[in-house]
Amino acid sequence: MGLYLRKTLDNKAEISVWKITETEDELLKLSSVPADEMEEISLIRSESLRKQRLAVRALLNEVFEDKVYLSHHDNGKPFLENCITNISITHTGKYVAIITHQEEDLGIDMEPVDRDFSAVREKALSDEERDDLDDDREKANEQLALYWCAKEAVFKRMSQNKVDFADQIHVSRFNLRDEGEIEATFIHRDGYEEEFELGYITFDRHVLVWVVG
Repeated sequence: MGLYLRKTLDNKAEISVWKITETEDELLKLSSVPADEMEEISLIRSESLRKQRLAVRALLNEVFEDKVYLSHHDNGKPFLENCITNISITHTGKYVAIITHQEEDLGIDMEPVDRDFSAVREKALSDEERDDLDDDREKANEQLALYWCAKEAVFKRMSQNKVDFADQIHVSRFNLRDEGEIEATFIHRDGYEEEFELGYITFDRHVLVWVVG
């Protein structure tokens, strides 16, 4: 399938999504992977995870005119070694996605809404957020998917260790639609609060959430 979606936001950030339909060998031909990373990928037992890693590389080749070199900071945050563009990455079994911007810090996350998010309810949501969940189990699970992706996107944007998702990342009440905006607050350990406006879209039983700035 290859490039599934490419979207430029009003703030000049760009979102690109790749649908994984290729075989592992096909992805290898489409991606440019340095030898050291290829050795690392080859040690991954899960074929799905190997394909996700390769699909990220294939997507980078599709999006950037010049070859870029992907690396990661010690905390796991991705960066491009030979390019000033900021980047955040997410992947599932069927899709990989990136968001890029020339200046702003970023965060992006994606999940299939059919995954069981019951653990998220208990570990990542505040009491107030739990109270906002729909009584219908299926609708509540879809809400939980968006809560989780929103908190993960903010977490990636902040790039801090040992963040308590329930206490430090609060997502305002929302009505889940095909696409929209939601507000979130990150509370630092000293009590300082930063507010963010996140965007999201839903497609093919997946939810994709991002934050810029």
